[in-house]
Amino acid sequence: MARIAVIGAGMGAMAAAARLAVAGHRVVVYERTETYGGAVRRFSRDGFSFDTGPGLLPLPAVWRDLFVKTGKEPLEDCVELVQVDPSSRHIFADGTEVSLPNASRAGVVAALDEALGAGAGERWGDFLVRAREAWDRTRRPLLEEPLWPNWQVLAEKEPYPAVPHKRLLRTRRAGTLAEVGAWELRDPRLAALLESHALAYGLDPRTTPASAAVLPYMEHAFGMWYVGGGMRELARAVYERCLARRVKFVFGAEVTGIVEKDGRAAGVELAGGSVAEAEHVVAGMDAGRLHRLTDHLLQDEGDVRHVPDAARPARFTVLLALRGPREAGAAHRTVVHTPDRSAELDSLRSVAADGVRPTVTVLRPDDPALRPDDGHESVVLSAVAPSEEEWAVGGSAERFADLMVTVAEAAVPGLRERLLWREIRTPGHIEQETGAEWGAVPAPALAAGDGRFLHPANTTRFPGLHLVGGWSHPGGGLPHAGMSGALVAGLIVEGPDFRGSQ
Repeated sequence: MARIAVIGAGMGAMAAAARLAVAGHRVVVYERTETYGGAVRRFSRDGFSFDTGPGLLPLPAVWRDLFVKTGKEPLEDCVELVQVDPSSRHIFADGTEVSLPNASRAGVVAALDEALGAGAGERWGDFLVRAREAWDRTRRPLLEEPLWPNWQVLAEKEPYPAVPHKRLLRTRRAGTLAEVGAWELRDPRLAALLESHALAYGLDPRTTPASAAVLPYMEHAFGMWYVGGGMRELARAVYERCLARRVKFVFGAEVTGIVEKDGRAAGVELAGGSVAEAEHVVAGMDAGRLHRLTDHLLQDEGDVRHVPDAARPARFTVLLALRGPREAGAAHRTVVHTPDRSAELDSLRSVAADGVRPTVTVLRPDDPALRPDDGHESVVLSAVAPSEEEWAVGGSAERFADLMVTVAEAAVPGLRERLLWREIRTPGHIEQETGAEWGAVPAPALAAGDGRFLHPANTTRFPGLHLVGGWSHPGGGLPHAGMSGALVAGLIVEGPDFRGSQ
């Protein structure tokens, strides 16, 4: 039985803590804020409640596995899981609309043919077949195994089987997501549908590898799910599972250093100077904060290393309290696409340009737990925006929120007339709650792209220190956070010979 100190109570960290406790270890989680869940939080006011982090759950099997491996009660006994149908509604720049059935290839093909014209559905269906091949090639090394020592194989080889594209006597294959859309889907609306999955993580499809095709494939193959009461209920269930396995939580405890003894991580130092000794330290934080806790080398030449990027886009959210009931048949999720793709993408790497309409995701859960009564509705708008913008200066946050509300009017009938109040959450709020520098949101690990889309391994060059959560392998997103917890637990329990979850 080893003593294990976990830094942070994010979803990946709690997943690791629960698994390590079941294996017989004494686990203590030190969280600098007063609650658990990391980015999976809730905002409540006047009887309205809102998810301020992820609003939907792809690949719930990851969390089902956690509950199976850590106790007798399955996930469905602890939370209500609801499959969202339609999976999403899309409103394109030309006014075309389409609602996509959840986890139904035939249904999606038929819906796209009807909305976009004959042949559109077939092209999307053929793309999904190729995306599945990329998924099959990368699923295990990118989700279920520790990062390979020869990770360059993942970085150099593009797993997406692109269709040859002939132009001016040259034959090329798509190397980026944008090229897949232009050369294989051949419809700006289908391209917008494809690219929105990358944009949600702040990824520019013009530079994101074609392997990002796995992102829409995950949604198509495994469906999109909602947790009754909001996604915060999933965080609560994981926290309670940790408590049931006797994981100890210390809230309001900021870790200011990692203790070193005999060349190993030997515990954590807390604000105030106290020290908690441990045989293993598990850190659930971004690399910038982690490097400030120790002078020890964490990654060496030849390792996947975090590359600081102050211009990384982040998530901007507006919470809306509306009078009046949600209309019958309203979609849970609507994506309203930008009319100027290039301007939107260019603005993400600089100060947000006034008037550039972003792609806005509108979440309208039909959940009585999130509203004071059936005569009201809670709505969440989200868009990707520059993280370094001085949002508190000159009213820029208010102007961007106004723009998002204008865009969202296409998805919510009578939106402005129904608005009671709104709450604006800039990337600065994410930084305050999660500690992530610039409020950036980590993207899932992707193959190809010269390794720029991989994340540091869960083990480090500092013996005894492991990395968990979205800033380490296999990257961001709720399924990936859960898998990082499984990988870290396996590496500690079984040692460096651990080859991945089964």
